[in-house]
Formats: sequence, structure tokens, C-alpha cells
Amino acid sequence: MQTKDFRSDKDALRISRAAWAFATRRVPVDAAGLLLPLVGKPETGDLILAAVDFIGQHAGLQLPSGRRMQMFPGDEIVVAYGNRYASNQFESEVPSTFGPCHLSAGGGIASRVTSWHTRMRSPTQITPIGLLGNDQGQRINLRDYALPTLTRTGSPPPTTIAVVGTGMDSGKTHSCAHLVRGLITAGLRVAYIKITGTGAGGDTWLLRDAGASPVLDFTDAGMSTTYLAHMSQIESALVSLLAHVANEGVDAAIVEIADGVLQIETSALLKSNVFASLVGGLMMASQDSMGASAGVHWLKENASPPVLGLCGLISASPLQAREATRALSIPVYDRLGLASASNALEILAGAQRHTETLRASEATTASRIADINGEAYGKKHDGSTPIGRRWVAPATGNAPSPGATQ
Repeated sequence: MQTKDFRSDKDALRISRAAWAFATRRVPVDAAGLLLPLVGKPETGDLILAAVDFIGQHAGLQLPSGRRMQMFPGDEIVVAYGNRYASNQFESEVPSTFGPCHLSAGGGIASRVTSWHTRMRSPTQITPIGLLGNDQGQRINLRDYALPTLTRTGSPPPTTIAVVGTGMDSGKTHSCAHLVRGLITAGLRVAYIKITGTGAGGDTWLLRDAGASPVLDFTDAGMSTTYLAHMSQIESALVSLLAHVANEGVDAAIVEIADGVLQIETSALLKSNVFASLVGGLMMASQDSMGASAGVHWLKENASPPVLGLCGLISASPLQAREATRALSIPVYDRLGLASASNALEILAGAQRHTETLRASEATTASRIADINGEAYGKKHDGSTPIGRRWVAPATGNAPSPGATQ
């Protein structure tokens, strides 16, 4: 039976001439051959063609190429619906109708802004023109173009370090980039995963520049943003993305978690048993010593992996760093300290030791322990390895290099 083709050459041409935002990058332009009427309700991840009505806070649109396009009223752009949580910028939610809304993030997120930081200008205003449809006449959603969902890997999973923070703009991403550099300098191959946040290119571009490979984020798992997403969806994304980087044969993975530890999804993920089974250690980015103290105490009470070090903006102040190390007995690493091979390996060794302790404890308490997918740890008959296990290298024993406050 022949399948009806809903493709419209006129619509396809109009869509292809629009500026496609970074958040839509996994969707091939030629997959969109139809503009669907704006009927029903928007869903997170739906792609739309929209007209720019008013230039507000976001005057530029991040393109998949890495270029920031200057927008003008009347421009037509392809963006994705999504919720946003950014304490220093905007809070927004997917609207209940297809009426005029806002561009809440420069990476290409369409939503209705509900609150914003006082230093922000009014949000950029857009009006949806039509939903993007495929040749079968169905809505195009980011989840349809996600990487295959994996629950296990053919290679041992890498040692994983998560970088968390006291809040937005605490220095998490730059800490990730310099830790990646340190591990690469030590001769390791390192992956980077941004597991929560809002679809935008800045973090992934920086980590590619730092040498991480592969570089993945939640959009590769089919989500435009993770705010208000079900925790099971975020956990599944973490498992799958770690499996993908494991299959690339990396030695270590750096996972960045957006916002601060008290943010809803961040807090829930850090408390998750899935997270605890996958992550060997935490690095805490903060802006000052008091924030570091509160953050570390929260992590010790609520998260399983140990805090291996402090980093972020606090490292710019020797006095703040000294206060934190005296209060917490945890080293503070500045950017150069994280980029030191000896320091980076020492941090990785801490994650490896926790992983070994965790596995030994599991082996003692039960001969067969179900992993997060209901199967036992260890090799299956097909030779694959559940993602809950990871390769562990011996600790280096190297003393911290300059750049670490102890």
C-alpha cells in the first residue's frame, strides 16, 4: 500500500529559508516538508516556524554552526518549545495555546516567560506561524531525532565525575573545561555530558574547544530543556548518554548538572539511586566560602558520591578559598589547578576509589545485584555490560600541583 505524501514544496522552501536554532540541530532541515495548522496544545520539544515580533533580551539566535545570528523584527526562525529555569535570567513554561509567546533562550526555546531577574530586559517576542510536519503529516518533535536509547554498553563504562554548583553562573562549565584539559594532558580520552539545563550551544562549544570527545547533552536525548521533566526521563537520558560515550572508548566522563543543588531537578537527580550507581565523585562550584560550606553539607546529607574538591568563582579569591578549606578540609582548585595533569588524576582517583568501594559493598551484600534496568551487574551472555559498572584505573598518588588550595 502506498503511503500518502503530505509534503508541500512551498512550505519546505519557506522552512529551509528560516534560521534554525541550535536546539533544533539534530533535526535535518529536509525532514520538515510541511507547515501544520496550529491546532491543539504545544508540547515540549515540538518544532515551530515563528516570526520575530519584538527584540528584547535575546537579540541573537544561536545557530547549529556556532554563529550567533542578529535577529530583526520580521525574521522567521525555527525553534523548539520548552520550559526554562535560569535564576539569573528567565523562568518560563510551555504555553497552553499556540498564541504569541517568547524566545526565552538564545539557543532557540519558545515558551511563555513568567518571571525574570531584574537585570534582564523584557523577553524577545515571537508569534508561531505553523508546526513543522514531516512527510507523513505528523508533528516533528526533538524526541523523534534523539540518539538511540541505550541501557547497556559493549564497553566498560568510564569513571564519571559530576560537576555541580551552588547556583547559576558559579563556574561549573569552565571548571568542567579545565578538568577535561587536565585529564587530556594526563593522556586520557575524556567525554563531556551536560545532563540538565536549557538547549544552548555555549557549554558544548566550550567543551569541544577544551578537547572533550564526544560532547553530548540532553538535546541529544531528545529534550529541548529539562525543567519540569520527569526524573525518570532525566535518569534514562543519563544512562543512555553514558552508554554512548562508553561505546566510544573514553577513559573518563565529566557530567555537568545545571543550576544549583536546590533546583528541583538537580536536587532530585543528586538524590537518585540511578545517579548514585553511575557517578564516582562530585566537584562543587561556588561563588564564596559560605555557599561552598552550605553546598557541601547539603551534598553530604543528600547525595551518595563524595565531594572531591571545590572549584568555580570561589577560586578567584585566595581568602575565600582559604576560609572554605579551613572549614571543610576540602581542596579548592582554580582553573590552572584543574588543568594540571597531577591534580586532575588525583581527582579522578578519588572517583575511582569510591566506585571500587561501592562495587565491593554490593558484592558483599548480595551475590547478584539488580541494576537500574532490572538485570544483574556483570557480563550478560551477549557480552554486553550494564551501564552501572565502570572501568577503574589505579590511583596515581600524585601530590596536588600549584592551583590547589589545601
